[in-house]
Amino acid sequence: MKRLILLLAAAMVSVATLSAQELSTQTVTAQATSTSDEVKKTKFLPMRQRVDRHIDRNKFVYKGEVMLGLTASYGNVKAEDSDLMLLLNDIDVGLRSTTVRPFFAYAYRDNRAVGLRLGYQYINGNLGNIDVNLGLIAEGIEDMNLGNIGLRNETFSWSVFHRNYLGLDRRGIVGVILETELLIKSGSTRFMSGGDDVSASVSRNFAAQLNVNPGLGVYIMPQVCVTATVGIGGLRYNNIRQLDNVTGEVIGRRDHSSLNFKINIVDIQIGIVAHLWSNKKK
Repeated sequence: MKRLILLLAAAMVSVATLSAQELSTQTVTAQATSTSDEVKKTKFLPMRQRVDRHIDRNKFVYKGEVMLGLTASYGNVKAEDSDLMLLLNDIDVGLRSTTVRPFFAYAYRDNRAVGLRLGYQYINGNLGNIDVNLGLIAEGIEDMNLGNIGLRNETFSWSVFHRNYLGLDRRGIVGVILETELLIKSGSTRFMSGGDDVSASVSRNFAAQLNVNPGLGVYIMPQVCVTATVGIGGLRYNNIRQLDNVTGEVIGRRDHSSLNFKINIVDIQIGIVAHLWSNKKK
């Protein structure tokens, strides 16, 4: 009788153990299945897609191109168009400006290029009624009123620039140019008055500018492009030092900084660019 009871107890314990193991296995399986379903649902959830506006679809400049160019401008200078006018007020002016600027650029990717530009500007002409503001730090120097004098200005410059291009047609013949330029320039200005006693006044000029120059380019040959850009202003700093005509010492100084955006007609540049080692598609 005892043996029978012991056998029944052992059987019940075995059945209970097996049931617990099966329940645990089912629970783990259910959890794994649930986790797998969640992963699948997460994997196939719709994701927000980036909108491609195809701005660079029309190629105007291809990666790897080397560009050699020359821009030039010629025009009449108004009082508000030149850095010289930091010294001049109430001016009746008739000046002519000529600028030549060769440059080199490299396309580091499609429709993107960086470059280096050198420049020379020559301004000359006659001045009518002028009030000259020398700045002024030196004692005993007052502003002067002058008339019928000549002016000659020579300026040398260098700059680094970055250009973005946007092709307007699928063949890449016409494109928009957006140029950002860091410009450093220096030079001298000479005022000359005639009569029985010829006299002159000289100033040294320095300027640093961050310019924005939009424009347009058109290919007239497969690897030759004509461009036109115009300066619309930016951030500028100017320093002008007035020199003694005899000793050459600084007798007056003026510093000026500004941030403005307007079309500068003196800074309309017409250029021609040769694209070397072209990667353009046939």
